[in-house]
Amino acid sequence: MNGIIILISLLALLAGGIGGYFFSKRLLELKAKSKEDDAHKLLKDAQREAERLKKEAILEAKEAIYKEKASVEEELSRKKKELEKLESRLIQKEEHLERKESQMEEREKEIKKMEERLKGLEGELTQRESQLIERLDEADKRLESIAQLSREEAKRELIDMMVKEARKDAFELVKKIEERAREEADRKAKSILSQAIQRYAAEEVTEHTVSVVPLPSDEMKGRIIGREGRNIRAFEAITGVDLIIDDTPEAVVLSCHDPVKREVARRALEKLVKDGRIHPARIEEVVNKVSKELEASMREDAEGVAFELGVHNLHSELIDILGRLKYRTSYTQNMLAHSKEVAYFCSIMGAELGLNVPLLKRMGLLHDIGKAVDHDVEGSHAQIGADLARKYGENREVVNAIAAHHGERDPLTPEAVILAAADALSAARPGARREMVEAYLKRIEKLEEISQSFPGVEKAFAIQAGREVRVMVKPQEMGDEEIYMLARDIAKRLEEELTYPGQIKIHVIRETRAVEYAK
Repeated sequence: MNGIIILISLLALLAGGIGGYFFSKRLLELKAKSKEDDAHKLLKDAQREAERLKKEAILEAKEAIYKEKASVEEELSRKKKELEKLESRLIQKEEHLERKESQMEEREKEIKKMEERLKGLEGELTQRESQLIERLDEADKRLESIAQLSREEAKRELIDMMVKEARKDAFELVKKIEERAREEADRKAKSILSQAIQRYAAEEVTEHTVSVVPLPSDEMKGRIIGREGRNIRAFEAITGVDLIIDDTPEAVVLSCHDPVKREVARRALEKLVKDGRIHPARIEEVVNKVSKELEASMREDAEGVAFELGVHNLHSELIDILGRLKYRTSYTQNMLAHSKEVAYFCSIMGAELGLNVPLLKRMGLLHDIGKAVDHDVEGSHAQIGADLARKYGENREVVNAIAAHHGERDPLTPEAVILAAADALSAARPGARREMVEAYLKRIEKLEEISQSFPGVEKAFAIQAGREVRVMVKPQEMGDEEIYMLARDIAKRLEEELTYPGQIKIHVIRETRAVEYAK
C-alpha cells in the first residue's frame, strides 16, 4: 500500500515536473512573442517618426526654396526698378543734350546776327567817315570865303566845329551801340533770371530782431526777477542778453544784437519757466546745457543744407561757422536760407551758361560765411569770409568769388560774376528782405543829394521806393548829347557811395520850351 502511494506520489511529481517544464516553456514563448511584438511596435514607431521627420524636412526644404525664390524675385524686381530709373535718367540726359544742342544752334544764330550787325556798324562808320571828309571840304570852302579871319582864328573855328560834330557823331554812335548791346544783354539776362526765379520758390521774410517768451502767469515774472533782482542779473550776465520785463501780460522780451546768444537765452528761459526752479546756479547749468544743444543743432542744420546742395568735403570748422548763419539775419533775411537760395540760383544760371555747377553751389553756400563772425573780427564780411575759406583749404576760385561778390575785389572767373548776380537776385526779389524805415529814408535822401550835386541839375526826385531817380536838368546849360554822360556819371557815383538792394534806374530829363506872344 505504501509502495502504491509512493509510486503515485512519484508519478504525481513527475507529472508536475513535466507540466512545470511545459508551462515554463510556454511562458518563455509568450515572453519572446511579447518582445517580438514590442520590437515590431518600436520598428513601426520608428518608421512613423522617420516618415514624420522626412515630411518635416521636405516642408522645411520647400519653405526654404519658397523664401529663396521670393528673395530672388525681390532682387530681380529691385534690379528692374533700378534699370527703369537708369533708363529714365538716360532719357532725361538725352532730352537735356537735345535742349543744349538747340540752345547752341540758337547761340550760333545769335552770333551770326551779331556779326551781321557789326558789319552794318562798319558800313555806318565808313559812311560817317565819308561824311566827315565832305564836311571838311565844306569847312575849307567856308574858310576860303571868310577873308576877314586870320589863319589862327579860322583854324580854331574849324577845330571847334570839328570837335562839336565829332562829339555829336560819337554820342549818336555810342548811343546806338549801347542801346543795341543793352537790348541784347537785357533780353538774355532777363531770360536767365526769369528761369532762375521760376525754378526756385522761397518764403517771405518773417524773422524779427527780438524774441518774446510766453509765461504761464504773471506770477512767474517775480520768480524770474528773484530776490533783490539776483536771478535776472545772473541770467543777463551769463547769457549776455537783456531781459525786458514790462507790462505785457504773461510775456517777457529778450533783446540782443547777437542772434545766437538771443536764441540760447530764449531756450534757456523756456526750460527754466517749465522746470520752475530758478536760481543762479540752475540758470548757469541750463544755459550751458542749452548752448551745447544749440551748437549741435546748428551743425546738424548746416550739414543738412550742405548735403541737400551736394556740397561735400567741407572742413568741420566751416560747417560749425556755417551753422551760426541760421541765427544771423540781414534786413531780417535769414542768412543760412539766403546762402542756400544763392547756391540754387548759382546752379540754375550756371547750368544755363554751361559753367561749373558744383563749384557754383559751393561758392553760393559759403559766400556770406564771414557774416557769422563779422561782429568779432574787423573788416568786411566778404574779406573775412575769403580769409576763412583760404584758412580751411578752399580753392583759389572759391576764395576769390567770396571776396569779389560785393565788388571789393575783381572777379577772376565767370563763376564769381554769377555768384555776385545770384546774391543780388536773392536779396532784391520781392519779399526777401524788410528794410528799417529810418535806413530807407536816409537812403532816399542820400540818393537825391548825390543826384543833385552835379552841375546843370535843377532838381532830382527819388521814386519807386528808391529804385528810380528822375533828374531834371537846365536846358540852357546842358545839351541833348551831354545828358547821356550825366546819367552814366550819376550811376557810377551811386555805385561808389550808396549801398542798396537790386538796382537803381537813373532817368535824366531835359525839356526846352519856346514862348512867344502874338500882338
